Amino acid sequence: MLVSTPARRIIHGTRDVPRLRRPGLPGPRDRHHRSGRLRARGIPHRQFQWLRDNDPVHWHQDPNDGVPGFWAITRHEDVVSVSRRADPYSSHERTSMFEEFSSDDIAMYGQMMLFQDPPDHTRLRSMVNKGFTPRMIGRLEEHIRKICNELIDEAAPLGECDFVERFAAPLPLYTICELLGAPMEDREKIFHWSNKLVAFNDPEFIGGREESTLCAAEFAEWGGQLAAARESTPRDDIVTKLLTPDADGNRITLEEFQLFVIMLSIAGNETTRTATAGGMIAFFERPDQWARLREDRSLLPKAVEEIVRWVSPINQFRRTALVDTEIGGKQIKAGDKVVMFYGSANRDERAFENPFAFDVARDPNPHIGFGGGGRTTASAPTSPA
Repeated sequence: MLVSTPARRIIHGTRDVPRLRRPGLPGPRDRHHRSGRLRARGIPHRQFQWLRDNDPVHWHQDPNDGVPGFWAITRHEDVVSVSRRADPYSSHERTSMFEEFSSDDIAMYGQMMLFQDPPDHTRLRSMVNKGFTPRMIGRLEEHIRKICNELIDEAAPLGECDFVERFAAPLPLYTICELLGAPMEDREKIFHWSNKLVAFNDPEFIGGREESTLCAAEFAEWGGQLAAARESTPRDDIVTKLLTPDADGNRITLEEFQLFVIMLSIAGNETTRTATAGGMIAFFERPDQWARLREDRSLLPKAVEEIVRWVSPINQFRRTALVDTEIGGKQIKAGDKVVMFYGSANRDERAFENPFAFDVARDPNPHIGFGGGGRTTASAPTSPA
């Protein structure tokens, strides 16, 4: 299996991992050196383990001028607690992204479900959930199998290939296109838009902010056209259900639908791609687990959950404290940035037995690979499919 440098970054999920230091560990010499070293190593599990054991709620001062420091939350119990408590930990106040956005960006992103707090988040999520039922997703199983077979047929004659490029990248996006009922001829456009928006702050993938903004505008316009097509010619599909008013006459607005399409295509794309690629690496490195799974296919559901725990496709999300509060004996002030590290939480010895072992039969497995608590990513309902 050949894996390109960009693919490695996707697999290990290190692109947006903030650098953490503990007493006694030398700091990196410069940002470029530090970033390159983390890309090669992946998630810094040794440092996270030290933090969980010695300073699980750790204040990290950002070395860059004008950039706020943050509280690093590394234990499973604390990550779940912060995730579930919209009051006092807000996703809306400064968004749930690690980056610091302008007020205009926050106003725009604040309309996305990922960046909302209750009751707005609850309202939008309830309307979205009526489309993403097990029945609706289950109906797509035949289409998804067909996509998998086509990808295998295309790659088999090659002898060897880049797994990310041939499988991990196209499979989730093509699946999302099926969920949305997107025309076949639009798949490559959606793939392009999604990749550009995923890497909006990465110069290796995108030329600049203007290109990202243009992609978002084109994607939103496409979403509006999709909504108009379903309203004029309804189908028995997820999009039609999303756009249909509920029993009380409440319905998702056009702008909310457009932003949801963008969020689904980004979140469902990147997280599933990362988990798929990381899971394949785990099996290559542990052939005994692959043999075990081949011998007992009843382990497949547990294996999927273990892959998500092991890879932790979401590195981190942030919250902003709305009031003075406390976590693990540390005083958190109103306005403080609080960052939850899922890769650390999913290796917490307090929540998992032998967490550094990849075990396709792991049970129980209370992982929080897609975020913990009531505010999870849009990929959660689609990735297991």
